[in-house]
Amino acid sequence: MSMDMSGPIEHFKVIVYHHLHLGPLDISISNTAIYMWITVLLVSVSLHALIRRPKLIPGTGQLLAEILYGFVARQTRLNIHNEGDKYIPLMFTLFTFILGCNLVGLIPGAFTPTSQLAVTGTLAIGIFTFATGLRFYRHGMGFFHAFVPAGVPKIMLPLMVPIELISYLARPVTLALRLFANMTAGHMALGVLAVLGLAAPWFLQWLPLGFTVVQIALEIIIAFIQAYIFVVLSCVYIDDALVDH
Repeated sequence: MSMDMSGPIEHFKVIVYHHLHLGPLDISISNTAIYMWITVLLVSVSLHALIRRPKLIPGTGQLLAEILYGFVARQTRLNIHNEGDKYIPLMFTLFTFILGCNLVGLIPGAFTPTSQLAVTGTLAIGIFTFATGLRFYRHGMGFFHAFVPAGVPKIMLPLMVPIELISYLARPVTLALRLFANMTAGHMALGVLAVLGLAAPWFLQWLPLGFTVVQIALEIIIAFIQAYIFVVLSCVYIDDALVDH
């Protein structure tokens, strides 16, 4: 470990258990990788358990799975016009993975993968690269028309084109930072409350405990909201790539 961390920040320390490289690619086994695999396993097992015996009149588990899938499908169709259906599997996978990563960190002693910028950045860059490639595939060199705002006088183009280009390139940055910042801030607040609870006199320990319960409830809500925002913005970027400019 390169530096000593303690207190609330301890929760965000990346621990490498086994260094492993595939050429220039670092595929070391760390707590980040392990908890991402745990998330994939938990999400897969949970969804399978909910719908393992589908019925015409769904039970509680099947209904919950259908509501979750229907919610993501509806948002995908609303934000990717005309072609939303083909992207539903991608968006449902993205939503459940991010939601799972957000929630798994609420388990005492667990690690939150989405509190790492490397994770949120990889997801954001992946969506951005896919959308950019899709735009090139659909429009060829017409891709660059999006950076020339309609109706702008030619004399203003040297100013407007760089602004549009910077705005486009900032998409993965804002997408990654939003998720990373919200997960980090929330879990850091939980860590601070836990430290205060241990340090407080016995007759005041109920105060941090009460705030912790409220904070956990808020974190569950935020976990859903952040997964939702990430997926909606991903849909918007894909829809923008499909539209003629």
